[in-house]
Amino acid sequence: MEVSLMAPSSDQNLFSALGRVVVLVADAEAALDFYRDVLGFSVLHDQTADGYRYLHIGLPGQAHVGLWLMPATTAWERDLIGRQCGGQPLLVLYTADVERTGRHLRDHGVRVWGEREEDESRSLHFADLYGNVIVAAQPVVR
Repeated sequence: MEVSLMAPSSDQNLFSALGRVVVLVADAEAALDFYRDVLGFSVLHDQTADGYRYLHIGLPGQAHVGLWLMPATTAWERDLIGRQCGGQPLLVLYTADVERTGRHLRDHGVRVWGEREEDESRSLHFADLYGNVIVAAQPVVR
């Protein structure tokens, strides 16, 4: 998929793609270890400028969409780590096999709950290393 970063014309949508979603973290390296080594994300961009690390990660094949693992720098931001969405899911990740995903997560010590099957999908909830809720969903193919 090619993403146009050009300004839209008057008859197009204002935006052409989703870029990054910010995830506040206490330790960018620990967060990278979890998202890369447990969930299979890869590094899209990793640069330090003026003492600040810009660490963007994403899923293979989606080079323009990802997470920005942003170290919390103030007391207020540190207080939001793991609950920046107020207990609602931070992400929904699609999987081809929710049962295999659940086993993989449990094998890596990840807390998993809320497994369910509905007409349109099967899903489960799990938490990242800071407690952010993530949903793994397997759409039902008909």
